[in-house]
Amino acid sequence: MAKTPSKQRTVAISQARMTSTRLPGKVLMPAAGRPLLAHHLERLSRTPGLDAVVLATTVNAADDPVVECAQGLGVTVFRGDEQDVLGRFAGAAASAEADLVVRVTADCPLIDPALVGRLIAAFQDGQPLDYLSIDSTRYPRGLDAEIFPRRLLDEAAANATDPVEREHVTPYLYRRPDRFRLGTALVPDLPLDSDLEGQRWCVDEPADYELVRRLLEALLPANPVFGWQDCCKALRDHPDWVDINRSVRQKSLH
Repeated sequence: MAKTPSKQRTVAISQARMTSTRLPGKVLMPAAGRPLLAHHLERLSRTPGLDAVVLATTVNAADDPVVECAQGLGVTVFRGDEQDVLGRFAGAAASAEADLVVRVTADCPLIDPALVGRLIAAFQDGQPLDYLSIDSTRYPRGLDAEIFPRRLLDEAAANATDPVEREHVTPYLYRRPDRFRLGTALVPDLPLDSDLEGQRWCVDEPADYELVRRLLEALLPANPVFGWQDCCKALRDHPDWVDINRSVRQKSLH
């Protein structure tokens, strides 16, 4: 969709690669008959307020299957340096002619389109901001998203020298509250049940995969457009599932 003078072109960029150190090939692991990456991209593409979705992967031959999966879904792919993720994002944003960039990661197959849409609307409709995110300490991990102008992504790519800022893309912005207008992260309208606090729905370890696989296979047949609250209900209905990746959640706190 071509941008118009009255509308900023909003592009979601998701990063994925096959060479994850903790769970290699995780983005193409199967659940409910499809790779996790396909679930992630299909859900992301339903986000209200988005003009395009781009997958940013690496130039490595190992990531050719990632490219094939995304292109098979009609998703544009940008390939760049494996280690310089910030540079890769900047290249993807430029190729998509983005004005606003929504950053997500492909290890989040349960990402909620409505929640990401709420983030976009809050950024566009409120006081002028340079950066806004979903609070991953209040929402379950795996629903994470950030939004910021492409011009600041370009600034970060040109100036960031800290390896952490090159790897994680956005620290250049949120580490500098004196320079950039940082919005208050989005939190749930109602508190989560105590047994669901600290839930982890991103896929980094085998136990994470087992939980996410069960949620997808339980929810998709009845409701292909389920949201994050439906995941919460499924966990209340299956309280033993809460323990599947508890050790991973506890380890991540230390």
